[in-house]
Amino acid sequence: MEIPGTDEIRALHQRYAPTAQAFEVVWTHCVIVSEIAERLADGAGLAVDADLVRAGCLLHDLGVYRLYGPSGRIDLTGYVRHGVLGHAILRDEGFPEEICRFCSCHTGVGLTRGDIARQGLPVPPGDYVAVTEEERLVMYADKFHSKTEPPTFVSARTYAGRVQRYGADKLPLFDSMRESFGEPDLGPLLEKYGHGLV
Repeated sequence: MEIPGTDEIRALHQRYAPTAQAFEVVWTHCVIVSEIAERLADGAGLAVDADLVRAGCLLHDLGVYRLYGPSGRIDLTGYVRHGVLGHAILRDEGFPEEICRFCSCHTGVGLTRGDIARQGLPVPPGDYVAVTEEERLVMYADKFHSKTEPPTFVSARTYAGRVQRYGADKLPLFDSMRESFGEPDLGPLLEKYGHGLV
């Protein structure tokens, strides 16, 4: 499988971003998630494909661009759809399923068919869960940064408090990833990007 490089992925973001501001928000988030994943992999001594993880991190939120309307504002009401939208973009661009799955399988700590039915989510029925270690690492690293206005880093404690509202099984899933990967040292990234911590 050919893994796209950073320049190719950045060009893809620029092509799909409806505005320069949307590009800046989404691309910066993806770069930060990539840096978090790299720190986690190094810290835990993980035997993962580093190039695949980097590509997965840089691509995982590509579908967010499809949520922007003609006014240039993002419609957050269907935000849960961004993963499947990104998967579709990458599939249409000719990327293999192993790459596409980083988009559809990173939301929360995984969306199951049961979650979709129980919560009435606007997502096609299916199981969108991380399976490989690379997918799990990208999903987990994503939990530590948010594209809110303004963007913020998120502590493990804060995310653990938030994830419980999506089902009793969600906190144990997060805790399992926390045990596997550890917690990232966000200090240097807080300083580098100037984003707050919640």
